[in-house]
Amino acid sequence: MTNGLEAAVPSTFDIVADIIARICHVSRETIALDSNLLRDLGIDSLDLLDVGFALDDAFGIHVPLEQYLIVRELCVNIDTMTATAA
Repeated sequence: MTNGLEAAVPSTFDIVADIIARICHVSRETIALDSNLLRDLGIDSLDLLDVGFALDDAFGIHVPLEQYLIVRELCVNIDTMTATAA
């Protein structure tokens, strides 16, 4: 049973996708869990750095973006890192 608050908390994917869409001017609807940041979304290296900085700020951790270019892997890594940091 949920108390309704869980629905108000955005998922890691939602936060990541919103950041990518905002910084890289990519349609939010085109970002999927299996998207490759470079190949599928066409993000260039400078935008990738900006995404990395924004993710670091949003989650309070350093996200090794260069190791996780698939959105799903990136989200799993963020979840793992934030769980161990807590």
